[in-house]
Amino acid sequence: MNTWKIGIQNLKFKPLYTFLSVFILSLSIALLLGVQQLKMSFQYQMDNNLGEIDMVIGAKGSPLQLVLASVLHLDNPTGNILYKEAKEIGKNPMIKLAVPISYGDNFKGYRIVGTTQEFTAFYKAELQRGHFVKKTMEVVLGNLVSKKLNLNIGDTFLSSHGFVENDINIHHEEFTVVGILKPTQKVIDRLILTNLESVWDVHHHEEEEDHVTHHHKNEEHTKEITSLLLNFRNPSALLTLPRKINKQTNMQAVLPKYELDKLYEYTGVGFETISWIAYLILIISGMTIFISLYKMTKERAFDLALLRTYGASNFQLIKMVAYEGLTIGFFAFIVGFLLAKTGLYIMFTRFVKNRYLLSTLQELSYNDVLQTGSLIFVLVISSILLATYPIVKMNISTILSNEK
Repeated sequence: MNTWKIGIQNLKFKPLYTFLSVFILSLSIALLLGVQQLKMSFQYQMDNNLGEIDMVIGAKGSPLQLVLASVLHLDNPTGNILYKEAKEIGKNPMIKLAVPISYGDNFKGYRIVGTTQEFTAFYKAELQRGHFVKKTMEVVLGNLVSKKLNLNIGDTFLSSHGFVENDINIHHEEFTVVGILKPTQKVIDRLILTNLESVWDVHHHEEEEDHVTHHHKNEEHTKEITSLLLNFRNPSALLTLPRKINKQTNMQAVLPKYELDKLYEYTGVGFETISWIAYLILIISGMTIFISLYKMTKERAFDLALLRTYGASNFQLIKMVAYEGLTIGFFAFIVGFLLAKTGLYIMFTRFVKNRYLLSTLQELSYNDVLQTGSLIFVLVISSILLATYPIVKMNISTILSNEK
């Protein structure tokens, strides 16, 4: 007796039950995998992209926005600060490294950051090929940018204003690729690095356009940057410097780790809520599978009893029901996995419309997928065992004699 074929035929004979079982189970799987991927991506951003940045100094405004904009590069900046004032702060003996950054343009959705070569030290980034920026309008690409946009040494491109890819506000000055960084699995992989002068020359104020050829050397006091990234010589600076800067200057000093820990605490509640909803749907889907299989065993009690009289064992009958449940579980897992992947992709591309943000999504680890798959397997097996209990307790003679 081919129990596999009989099990598949049973699924075909009740398409509505089969569809509902697959749909509800795949929905819970999609939610679980989607939340896991978002949570993992968020955690990865915090754990890996802080690098060795202890403090950020920028324009007054939202501290979290300043961190998201200047450290994770996921938001718009709070404003600009004077470069001259920022450099004075960087001379404090408690500061080991002070790196200015300035930005406002992008290429194909990837941010162009004006900074110094010391910026790579925060992430321990090294050159894969080429050289670092030596003059204006030269850029070094993060590894991911090079791969995604298929750019190599010597290629040129035009930047566009803002942080989202557009064909309207395109600048006329060409950037030239002179270097490509090794992959670091950090935020620098998604950045295009140049020097401060390049950003000033391309994205300066209209009233300064006549002075571009002077590279702004004679008016350095008017130069602005987005923020200053700091690394301290010792932890004691954390206790004194932020308060001093916030009180005595028109700038704000923010501790990235503190702000991101607060953000994770808030968003963690949302992740947990969605996870519990997914588990609730998972329980409902398990009940649906159980009811479907149990209904089959009760409705076809006579057929099952007849199969027993022809020599089929209880184990063979249970296998037949098990094939139905496992087939539902398998297809639901495939559909759920695809729903999670495509759902997040559509959410980021259709609603966020930023290729840079899409690249912040981390792929689900093998362990996460395996863990969810194991949970589904246990759920399906439990439903099968409960649904096949009537087969074990089946009284063949009673069932056959009562059949009219």
